[in-house]
Amino acid sequence: MTKRERFTSVMNFKLPDDRMPMMEWAPWWNQTIQRWQGEGLPSNLQGQEIAEYFGLDRLFSFGPPLRTAEFPKPVSHGAGVINEKTSYDDIRKFLFTDELIERCKGAALNLKEKHEQGEYAVRFGMDGFFWFPRTLFGITEHLFAFYDCPELMHRINGDLADFWLRTMEVIFPILKPDMVGISEDMSYNHGPMLSKELFDEFVGAYYKKVVPFIKQYDIKILVDSDGDITKMIPWLTEAGIDGVYPLERQAGVDVVQIRKDYPDFIMLGAYDKMVMSKGESQIREEFERLLPVMRTGGFIPSVDHQTPPEVSLENYRLYLRLFEEYCVKAVK
Repeated sequence: MTKRERFTSVMNFKLPDDRMPMMEWAPWWNQTIQRWQGEGLPSNLQGQEIAEYFGLDRLFSFGPPLRTAEFPKPVSHGAGVINEKTSYDDIRKFLFTDELIERCKGAALNLKEKHEQGEYAVRFGMDGFFWFPRTLFGITEHLFAFYDCPELMHRINGDLADFWLRTMEVIFPILKPDMVGISEDMSYNHGPMLSKELFDEFVGAYYKKVVPFIKQYDIKILVDSDGDITKMIPWLTEAGIDGVYPLERQAGVDVVQIRKDYPDFIMLGAYDKMVMSKGESQIREEFERLLPVMRTGGFIPSVDHQTPPEVSLENYRLYLRLFEEYCVKAVK
């Protein structure tokens, strides 16, 4: 089977005939790569070249930026750009332009040939309806905005939904991605950061605008959220979402229980990154925990966030060796 065929098979709850996909859904931390370069990783490798070096299946992610180069930068990490001096009307001209869609079209054309040959799977990445307003308001002000300026929140998300529909109308006839990943980060280690009522009004309602178009192409839709997403799974499925990632173990996420409760829900991630520096016994034990779920289909194991710099190159190679062992074991 090709690498793309393995990915799409599992996403459709069918096990490949040779092994499960071996992939990282996110790139490594810069500090991790710097450590590994000091331990023998060639310093000239970047991005997907590192995945190829380690023998991983590639998951290419692409999508249009939402901002032009003229978009104002926040004064600090987590700060917003909408404030007492700058309104949404002031920055709207730097968002959602046709030029951004054309740039995305170029990326799709570059990926098309090797994708169709099965050399890699492709994820179409979307900033979601919780995530994107936060980048405009800032982390703290965003949470107040649900109550202080709901009309503006709806206007922003309406514009965002329209942009995604315009983009997909151009891109999907050129390159049909194997999944859509919607970046949200709506949860923390104790559950959702918003109520079901707020989710339905400000997030789920806009999923229902874009999901039907995506489903016309028979593409799986997964939400990317850190923290414990468990309570939100019924909210997501009601809005047409097929699955989630990365399913962080440190937040208490239990993929074994999720599979029992939601047998048709797709999952990506779930491998506890915190055991990767602790030697073969604990690395293997974590794969044993995931193996029963791997055998059900609809689940692609991967590090539950980016591999931390505490993991040596030697231990990462050990992780990869056991990863391959269990990816074969899962289909036999």
